[in-house]
Amino acid sequence: MQTCSLFYFMKPTLYTMKNIFLLFSLFFFLLSFGQANSGYALVDTKMAAIPANATTSTQAIANYINANFKTETDKIRAVFYWTASTISYDVANMFSVNFNETEQEQIAKTLRTNKGVCIHYAVVFNELSQKIGIQSYIIEGYTKQNGKVSELAHAWVAAKVDKKWYIFDPTWGSGYVNNGRFSKKINNYYFKAVPATIISSHIPFDYLWQFSNYPITNTEFYEGKIQINKTKKYFDFEKEIIKYNALSEADQLFASAERIEKNGLKNAMILERYEGKKQQLTYLRQNTNIEKLNAIVNEMNLAVVLLNDFIHYRNNKFKPALSDDEISSMIETPKEKLVNCQNNIYSVGSVGSQNASNVSSIKKSIGAALAQAEEHSLFVKNYLSKSKIVRKTMFSKVTWFGVPLN
Repeated sequence: MQTCSLFYFMKPTLYTMKNIFLLFSLFFFLLSFGQANSGYALVDTKMAAIPANATTSTQAIANYINANFKTETDKIRAVFYWTASTISYDVANMFSVNFNETEQEQIAKTLRTNKGVCIHYAVVFNELSQKIGIQSYIIEGYTKQNGKVSELAHAWVAAKVDKKWYIFDPTWGSGYVNNGRFSKKINNYYFKAVPATIISSHIPFDYLWQFSNYPITNTEFYEGKIQINKTKKYFDFEKEIIKYNALSEADQLFASAERIEKNGLKNAMILERYEGKKQQLTYLRQNTNIEKLNAIVNEMNLAVVLLNDFIHYRNNKFKPALSDDEISSMIETPKEKLVNCQNNIYSVGSVGSQNASNVSSIKKSIGAALAQAEEHSLFVKNYLSKSKIVRKTMFSKVTWFGVPLN
């Protein structure tokens, strides 16, 4: 007699959304930069002498810094000096935006070419800071020069040094552009700047990163009203940063988007960043839902394997002999898994339009498998209700769909 052929569900290809990384290019034009006496000559000299083989990665640079400097101030100075003195502003590509480039790709490219725009300075500085053990964040916002608000977004870094927050702009601190040419000249004004001071020229999209108990609005930034106004509601930014760090990535995006909206969608840059946050949140949630869907598919495939095992066993007339409980478990286990899959797939949520057909196919597959599991479950219940003599007369070869072959 012919045995039934087995049917296996293949795991479908599910397309994940890739988060959009908004890159920022800032054209900065300053007639001159003053080279203040930094007081960090020894640190700068030591960093200027860093061996080439110690600059192949951010980890190698961080190792060199940790080996040569002890205090947080000296270490963060080493990060600032190396970043600002090594990377040259890429004037030719200042308006080029690669939306598919990851942060690690940005860092690798910058270390390879020693060129970049503000986001490249920022990601390198931020990673070095974190690898030497200093808490830091990349800040996205926009700027004002000579009383005029720039039409391009900008990126800089905040770091907590000796328990206080400071602002670092390695891009503006690296030199200046004049007549389309970049000239290197370290500007220490943008090293370890006090947040309450640099807010006159740098305002984050998200007011959390103003590091102020009384953050200013975008309108106030435009109007130059940067003085502390204690009539406003007190904002405990230190506690809010702790809360922010405890949130999931999705909740961080949601909270940030709310703060951006609350502070006023004053210009196209702010609106673009606000919409970008919401889009990232949508993609992230879809990716989370896709992970849930893949887990359901894995569970479904396991149930199908167990169901096929039962069909083999049934076609072999329940030999070798098992107890009634074991036979019942052989069919009830895959059946329960399929019931769970069917219940869970309707609570997954959006996975994007390009995955809609996959979801529909998976639902149909689960339904078909569950129908067959229920058919075999009824057979087992009927079988177990009979005497041993009657049970021997109940067998015939069946297909995966429960259709007798003889």
